[in-house]
Amino acid sequence: MEAFRAGLCGGLEQQLVRATASGAGSVVRDPASRGAARAAAHTVVLPTDAASPLEITLAGPGLLTYVTVHDGHGRYVGGALGARGHHWGNTEPLRAGETYTVRVGAQDAAGTPVGVTMAFRTAEAARDDRLTAEFGPRPGTYGAGQIVTASLSRPVPGADPAARARVERALQVTSEPAVEGAWHWVDDSTLHYRPRTYWPAHAVVRVVSGLDGVEVGEGEYGGPSESLRFTVGDRIEAVTDAAAHEMTVRRNGRILRTIPVTTGKAGFLTRTGIKVVLGKERKVRMRGDTVGIKRGTSEFYDLPVFYATRVTWSGEYVHAAPWSVDAQGEENVSHGCTGMSTADAAWFFDTVRVGDVVSVVNSGGEPMAPFANGFGDWNLDWDAWLAGSAVGAGAHAPLASTDAPLAAASAVAAPASAHAPSRLLPLT
Repeated sequence: MEAFRAGLCGGLEQQLVRATASGAGSVVRDPASRGAARAAAHTVVLPTDAASPLEITLAGPGLLTYVTVHDGHGRYVGGALGARGHHWGNTEPLRAGETYTVRVGAQDAAGTPVGVTMAFRTAEAARDDRLTAEFGPRPGTYGAGQIVTASLSRPVPGADPAARARVERALQVTSEPAVEGAWHWVDDSTLHYRPRTYWPAHAVVRVVSGLDGVEVGEGEYGGPSESLRFTVGDRIEAVTDAAAHEMTVRRNGRILRTIPVTTGKAGFLTRTGIKVVLGKERKVRMRGDTVGIKRGTSEFYDLPVFYATRVTWSGEYVHAAPWSVDAQGEENVSHGCTGMSTADAAWFFDTVRVGDVVSVVNSGGEPMAPFANGFGDWNLDWDAWLAGSAVGAGAHAPLASTDAPLAAASAVAAPASAHAPSRLLPLT
């Protein structure tokens, strides 16, 4: 059993969540009666306060092995395990009006690995109901494949294309040097922006909202949003040819290294297509049951893995695989990740940064999804990308960066409204 605890306006509330070997959780509605009939998965109203702590605690004997929390933009929330491994707490604050995914792994009293994946949304900040945008990534230096994200404070439905066009025109992305780029509506409250091709090396990118005071719909207005500035480093591209069992890494078009690798074998073929580095973990524990491999079967594994570069949220990495060195460059024997020697993995880990491009060809695997499992946006061709824009194909001329703020109409206050409660939802 896992205990999920999140801060509420006016106090703390605890929700008990059943963890399973398959990672599918169910909320226990009545802690006094934990039979299967009372443990069906369901949605629980949980209006979490972003200013209060987020805590994950074991409800019984056992040991937490990992906890990860990230928001819809791919930003991880910092946290720390307690000394005895029974408790995890966040060390970075949550954001208001944000949806978070929580993945928990543990061992029960018998040493059996169990886990659960949950989602919850923090309550909106106390403010009026004007539409605002929160941009990602955080300020910093990123790779040439980095996607710009905009999370809206409330949905703008596709049934109102005029409102979507007003919002999109107000969200300005400029760069130096200038590039052709466009927004794409991922859902009613999320937009992604990318250039037609990868960002130029050493580009400076600025994202500014001109929504403040703009009438988005009838009687509905935009509010102020914080701008964003980030830079792009060298253009690093890694291409893995699964049929040739090798990865070629280029910097600004020049080959840096060709690495013998092994990728997914039959039944576990590596996803094909373009991915973007999401993060790097010097050491991560990998278990077969997190991807549906039953403990005790011949395919099951439970290994500490070093120099792990993440490219999907579901757990695909480029990492050190010293156990398969003899196969690297010769055959594909992994469960979907790209494995290489420890020395090559350490070099790759030190060479790439978040936002760098990692592609896989000739694997025979399923295509990388554009939005559901990381940043697969580059797998859409330009026409398909523009089809997700609300302003039309002719409105995406290159925009040079400028430090001058966007002009906006004078602010008009919108009536305040009550915020809907957030939800804790076990994911299967």
